[in-house]
Amino acid sequence: MSEAWKSTDLQLETDVLVIGGGPSGTWAALTAAVSGSKVILADKGYCGTSGATAPSGTGVWYVSPDAKLREEAKQSRYGLGGQLAESDWMDRVLDQTYENMNKLSEWGYPFPTDDEGNPYRRGLQGPEYMKLMRKLVKKAGVRILDHSPALELLADEHGVGGAVGVRTQTGESWSVRAGAVIIATGGCAFLSKALGCNVLTGDGYLMAAEAGAELSGMEFSNAYAIAPTFSSVTKTAYYRYATFYYEDGTVVEGAGSTRGRSVIARNLLQNRQVYARLDQAPEDVKPLLRVGQTNFFLPFDRRGIDPFTERFPVTLRLEGTVRGTGGIEIVDEYCATKAPGLYAAGDAATRQLICGGFTGGGSHNAAWAMSSGTFAGKGAADYVRRTGTHAHRRNLKGLSSSPLSAHGHAAKPSETAGHIRAVQEEVTPYDRNLFRTDAGLGDSLGRLDQLWKEINKDSLALNIDAVKAREAAAMTATARWMYESARVRTETRGMHKREDFPELDSNQRYRLVSGGLDQVWVRTSPVNKEAVLH
Repeated sequence: MSEAWKSTDLQLETDVLVIGGGPSGTWAALTAAVSGSKVILADKGYCGTSGATAPSGTGVWYVSPDAKLREEAKQSRYGLGGQLAESDWMDRVLDQTYENMNKLSEWGYPFPTDDEGNPYRRGLQGPEYMKLMRKLVKKAGVRILDHSPALELLADEHGVGGAVGVRTQTGESWSVRAGAVIIATGGCAFLSKALGCNVLTGDGYLMAAEAGAELSGMEFSNAYAIAPTFSSVTKTAYYRYATFYYEDGTVVEGAGSTRGRSVIARNLLQNRQVYARLDQAPEDVKPLLRVGQTNFFLPFDRRGIDPFTERFPVTLRLEGTVRGTGGIEIVDEYCATKAPGLYAAGDAATRQLICGGFTGGGSHNAAWAMSSGTFAGKGAADYVRRTGTHAHRRNLKGLSSSPLSAHGHAAKPSETAGHIRAVQEEVTPYDRNLFRTDAGLGDSLGRLDQLWKEINKDSLALNIDAVKAREAAAMTATARWMYESARVRTETRGMHKREDFPELDSNQRYRLVSGGLDQVWVRTSPVNKEAVLH
């Protein structure tokens, strides 16, 4: 444990610190501020434009409070997710999402209207959404630290009490002492170049684990999104209208956007290029698709391709836990973690409670982000009210696995780049991560364990180069929790596919909780039987 924070260039104190400025982070900051807390939000990028939501349109799990409609909505993913979701949590998220979306309308979000003038609230345009959220957060009095990635949490015997990071545009180091901290750093896409995922490297998972928090559902982390080979846009929803073809024009049987991505992957593994054409889109729907996801069409327009009439080559781009459902385990209805004073929201937190083991990508994740952000904001504000901040009196120390200090090892960019490539080589291949076997997982884990030791052999200098070094550590740690969990789940359930155990095993209807740094562990955890669907 280090005390590098005592010599940081910028030293601040607050009630609640939110790490991450996407939807969950901004909802958390706004809620905590409205609840009476002094709040600081630290974003790795620029709050309002960074992250997976900001550059894209997204559906939202917005369902009117009609009993029949709500029940249908809950059942829609329950089976796909391996029956690991819980009815009570789905109800809470549906209620909170409905409330939050209506608030957005009141606050000026420009929802489109139908022919009868009724607002359509089942989707959001990322640029407008996040621009509004930044405005609301600032108006509520939250101090925003842009381009300020957090590198480690601070804690003492009472629990988590702040964080340390650097400001990448100035090179200054910063520290914030706080009564409570909310991790809203998003998931981990392993720098796969998926749109908006350049800042999503699992940082929050690692910082939470270093503080003693646990993770859950990390085996459900092998999300691959369909994308044109020439584009980073991974908006898979529109491929429901696609037919998939081989180069000779024959149809790829079984290929699809929901259950058929494995078929695409198996062909790509055999070096058989797969093509798509959105030829199932009804004529009256086509203009609506352009309005709903403008950036989906930009790469096609630039190349002069009409995706409705012309075939184009596709690939599967890794999105990891961003569209998976694994993340930090939460222990109460306000998204607290096992570590006192630490909360988790959005893709940084497990989404199994509403999605089970099948991707929450799109509507469910968007609903979870705004709902869990709201829950965590309330929880953190209440925690500070109960316990008091007392930040100036706490004996805080840094928790980084590689201790941060002014005189630590200067991370070499070339060395860090090598570490990042090494972890990508284990998690990107379809025949290692998508189609899993005990032998393949074991081989990868042997190399990942060695990589973890290599990355953490020295202390780190608290400077800009430490950002990439900590990203490499976070991605390596994430991959180890993923693969150790995947080895324990000896069945195929949700998005987790075991080639050596291709069937669902009814005796394994439980969650897998994982943790540990130098030594990773995995244990089973029962699903709340009183709160499941039937």
